[in-house]
Amino acid sequence: MKPRQIVDGVSSIGAIDWDRRLFDALIPLPDGTSYNAYLVRGSEKTALLDTVDPAKQHILAENLADVSQIDYIVSHHAEQDHSGSIPFVLSKYPEARVLCSSKAKEMLIEHLDIPPDRIDPVEDGAVISLGGKTLKFIYTPWVHWPETMSTYLQEDQILFSCDFFGSHLATSDLYVTNEGLVEEAAKRYYAEIMMPFRTIIQSNLKVLKQYPIRYIAPSHGPVYDRPEFILNAYWDWVAGPPKNLVVIPFTSMHDSTRRMVEHLVGALAERGVRVQQFDLSATDLGKLAIALVDAATIVIGTPTVLTGPHPNTAFAVSLANALRPKLQFATVIGSYGWGGKTVEKITAAIPNLKAELLPPILCKGLPKDEDLRALEELAETIAQKHRALNLV
Repeated sequence: MKPRQIVDGVSSIGAIDWDRRLFDALIPLPDGTSYNAYLVRGSEKTALLDTVDPAKQHILAENLADVSQIDYIVSHHAEQDHSGSIPFVLSKYPEARVLCSSKAKEMLIEHLDIPPDRIDPVEDGAVISLGGKTLKFIYTPWVHWPETMSTYLQEDQILFSCDFFGSHLATSDLYVTNEGLVEEAAKRYYAEIMMPFRTIIQSNLKVLKQYPIRYIAPSHGPVYDRPEFILNAYWDWVAGPPKNLVVIPFTSMHDSTRRMVEHLVGALAERGVRVQQFDLSATDLGKLAIALVDAATIVIGTPTVLTGPHPNTAFAVSLANALRPKLQFATVIGSYGWGGKTVEKITAAIPNLKAELLPPILCKGLPKDEDLRALEELAETIAQKHRALNLV
């Protein structure tokens, strides 16, 4: 994509990756992504805010072809999709200096072999003038690494937020045009990499309240020209109460666990509780992460394999524990052939979930009438607990 102007003197010059489908060998990218870089030209100096993933370096090179001078390269985050092309830019502009947070310098040296004498750490709240364009650096740690920061362009009220408010979304739109589409992509992004740090993110949101913001320009996805849309969404994800929602990730080998899940889903729906079930043999784990942002309860469904949970379920449990969602309640349902310690192993694997553990339900072989009655009782217990918290 060729350079596109946001305001006078500020252009988006990054790259769109339409075909990438996996990030960090883990995170699905159903809609591709973008690597956003921004050029800010003052009357005296020019700054490049972030670069692109090395795989798209040729696009950045094309967009810089007519740029004769870069004085500063601002690295908001040391990962390769943001800073991976800094070595190329430094070779093209030998007078350029890299500006980053105090914690980022060592990371840029270690991860990208950037010469230490080309890097100038900046303090939280520091400002530099480009001549009619003033950049203020705002530390926003743990969105999603400890060294991350944002940059605020004072005259134009633009927040260059790095991963904060980002969305893995390949689109030709410079600005958000479909808020529903972008909200889901941004929620996926938040759920997959930022939800574990939501307390710190809430502090970062409070810091940003002091700044009038006209645009939010993230490192992935389109620019927000109505920033209150994504700010309000983040406040809900980070600090809002959980919803009247039960998430049921499950695996079934011989249909026993599936029958239990289907019965529980119906019983919950009859009681006015919304449910999202995920068959882990064919689930986009990003969708599961999105659901966990809002869920009040998780019910883990699994058969017993070699005395423990099915490996697919064990992985999903590990993911939920790592993401630290706002869950209030958790339990296990499933089946076994001859015995095991499935419940004990699952509960031991979720120490980060500060949730009340409800009585598990395990059946030997196919569920019997008494097992179905127990599932009805579980549904009633969950519904009552959700009502007691006034969840909607």
